[in-house]
Amino acid sequence: MLKVRRELIEGVEQASRKEDLYQYLQSAIELEHATIPPYLTAMFSLKPGTNEEIRGLIRSIVIEEMLHLTISANILVAIGGCPQINTPEFIPSYPGPLPMGIGGQDFIVGIEPFSRQLVHDVFMVIEEPENPIPIKVLMTAEATEEFGTIGEFYQAIQRKIVELGDGIFVPGSEARQVQEWFGYTHLFPITNVEGAVKAIELVVTEGEGTSSDPFQSPGDPAHYYKFGEIYHGRKIIKTKEGYAYGGDPIPFDESGVYPMKPNAKISDYQEGTQARVRVEQYAYSYSSLLNALHKSFNGDPDNIQVAMGLMYGLKIEAVSLMSTELGDGTGLTAGPSYQYVNVQGGMGPAASVS
Repeated sequence: MLKVRRELIEGVEQASRKEDLYQYLQSAIELEHATIPPYLTAMFSLKPGTNEEIRGLIRSIVIEEMLHLTISANILVAIGGCPQINTPEFIPSYPGPLPMGIGGQDFIVGIEPFSRQLVHDVFMVIEEPENPIPIKVLMTAEATEEFGTIGEFYQAIQRKIVELGDGIFVPGSEARQVQEWFGYTHLFPITNVEGAVKAIELVVTEGEGTSSDPFQSPGDPAHYYKFGEIYHGRKIIKTKEGYAYGGDPIPFDESGVYPMKPNAKISDYQEGTQARVRVEQYAYSYSSLLNALHKSFNGDPDNIQVAMGLMYGLKIEAVSLMSTELGDGTGLTAGPSYQYVNVQGGMGPAASVS
């Protein structure tokens, strides 16, 4: 499983006031976001009309990652903090390590077209729970004293919120929290310890499942096991011996993937070319999405409608981009870049959250 530096968990455990938790909740927001560009790109690289079941599984995970980002932001708002999303530093450098050094500096996450190997080597590693349920043969990494798990990080925040009590919650903060798009059972106002504990439990369960069940709800596997279904090409079923990837097939058509340039940067494309224009537009739209999310979590929760519209609009831009041949003899098409670009309304330098 991915490991969190033990010092981060210890930092949460040593917090003595709510302000001490701001930086850790901000880190949780950044971590949830960091998985979205790689997942989105893999999904967008599936050509329209092909690999629909795989697309649907990845899409469901992306939506839940957005939910987890929103929950972390709402908890930060609930205790008086201000999520910082529209800053250049918020966007990770791809390829590169995840925020907080998750997984260590040797675990590199890039922006690549879909492949089953990508799902196995990167996505399943990101989502692997502390104790994976044996499904056929699953190898687990050995834990060390220097590291904890992402689930342990969230649970440390949960325990600290319980310890600090209801007094850390700002009265009336629910009016500034995002409460649309994900349904009340998943996204609800966080006004006290009970609500925060429930919300964090949801984040952990959707990502990891439970210690005895790979399903977060009947028929709906947690993220790690959904990626397992994609990689193994079969749905999870329960057998007399336990669980197995042995259900209905999940077909994969390799010809249904755009041969996009991986880990592209805007500067990779010659100025004036169609590829350059389209990659610049994609980066601008993604920066606009972050700007809209920042506004949503900082006093204008209804702006989430704009943010989600921008997110769905990325699909159209991605298809146009990935259909654009580079014409350099490689046979590759243009790939998206997740870089900060100037956006009307401004993305500025990072603000303090402490």
